[in-house]
Amino acid sequence: MEPLVAKPSSPGNVVPARELAGTPIYQSYIGSSANPGYQDFAIAAEIVKNRNIANGVSFDINPTSRQMLTNLVKEMHIASLLQSGARLHQAGCNGCIGMGQAPASGRNSLRTTPRNFPGRSGTKEDSVFLSSPETAAVSALTGEITDPRTMDFPYPKVSDPSAPNVDDRLLEKPLPPEEAQKQELVKGPNIASIPEMDALPDTLDIPVLLKVGDNISTDEILAGGARVLPYRSNLPEISKFTYEDVDPTYVDRANVTKEKSGHAIVGGFNYGQGSSREHAALAPRYLGLRAVLVKDFARIHWQNLVNFGVLPLKFTNEEDYDKLENEEVLHFADLRNQVKNNDIIKLTSGSGDEITTEHNLSDRQREIIVSGGLINWTKARQHV
Repeated sequence: MEPLVAKPSSPGNVVPARELAGTPIYQSYIGSSANPGYQDFAIAAEIVKNRNIANGVSFDINPTSRQMLTNLVKEMHIASLLQSGARLHQAGCNGCIGMGQAPASGRNSLRTTPRNFPGRSGTKEDSVFLSSPETAAVSALTGEITDPRTMDFPYPKVSDPSAPNVDDRLLEKPLPPEEAQKQELVKGPNIASIPEMDALPDTLDIPVLLKVGDNISTDEILAGGARVLPYRSNLPEISKFTYEDVDPTYVDRANVTKEKSGHAIVGGFNYGQGSSREHAALAPRYLGLRAVLVKDFARIHWQNLVNFGVLPLKFTNEEDYDKLENEEVLHFADLRNQVKNNDIIKLTSGSGDEITTEHNLSDRQREIIVSGGLINWTKARQHV
């Protein structure tokens, strides 16, 4: 086995760590709210124990959860990290999605987070590499990307906690249903309810407002970071950032068609890759998105589109992607029946070409799409 590093700016841009040896780093970042386990932090702590990080390096530790932090404290691993010069941050998403710990512009950040799409760190001109905790820890000591096998000390041994902490004392039991229904939801000025979404019309005549290429990430659809995420509970506000780096005119154009007809988006392969957050589907739906036609979807984003009533369609003939252009109007007829009873959805382009697509929806997902989304579908079932 050989340590690997993903270069900027894609998790798939992977090379052996030895090929990047000597690349200077400004930041070494371990942890996030996604994926890291006890061993990831403990091994890093043992590597830097009784050692000091290199001058000029920010060694950032982001515990996965309060429970994880408690276990690391009990086993003295936090002490080892802090004495080395590490900076300990609150448990949560944090720097993984650009909510703090943003690296300096033009400087290299080495991280154990899941993704390194452009600007995701919170710095627009970022240069983020991804690695294992071992590589991140030894690189913090040397100040440059380092293959951990080249260090002059043995690989540390780490054992699981002898008595792992599982503390549920801060969890409250749910109220009885009759009492829960009487509780008032307190909402501040920056919290807005999700507006009602209409059911799928039987006929759609919708313009293509955006045509994108392959590997569009959810960060490109709707960015994270401290500038955007404070509006995560305010859909009208957060939607204003939709596709801003891909096409700054998208939001204004979507608002024009929102009440008239809605719109469509056309994409290539792996549409919606990356973070699974729902805002990347919900915000475009709020702006009037009714259908997405692509060569291939990233799985979780595909499901999120379904949940918010956006029809996810794949070209049966990938060459049809080249036939569709921005502002071209797509005509769908007998749509509700097509979704309910067929795997194939046919439509007509503005130039008169018949386009054949498929949706791969389950029976339940067909019902959700026709209802206009999961919220509508759930409400309807409550009255059955």
